[in-house]
Amino acid sequence: MTTLSLRLPESLHKSAREMARKENISINQLITLALAEKIAVLGAEDYLEMRAKRASKEKFLAAMAKVAKIEPPAYDRLDEE
Repeated sequence: MTTLSLRLPESLHKSAREMARKENISINQLITLALAEKIAVLGAEDYLEMRAKRASKEKFLAAMAKVAKIEPPAYDRLDEE
């Protein structure tokens, strides 16, 4: 484990303290979870960007051509209201 000192604006510290209390965890745990979540999101963003660069419209259309053209069951429909 590494110790890290942070300077937080008072309003952010207050919000973190309240959220940690609400979640019944320490502020340290809250910040660790928040940082882990942010790192995961940024990593996923990079991964998706890399995959998008390899995309091929022709391959997509070929794959879609293999999909059966049937109506979805009633429970799986998106009804517009």
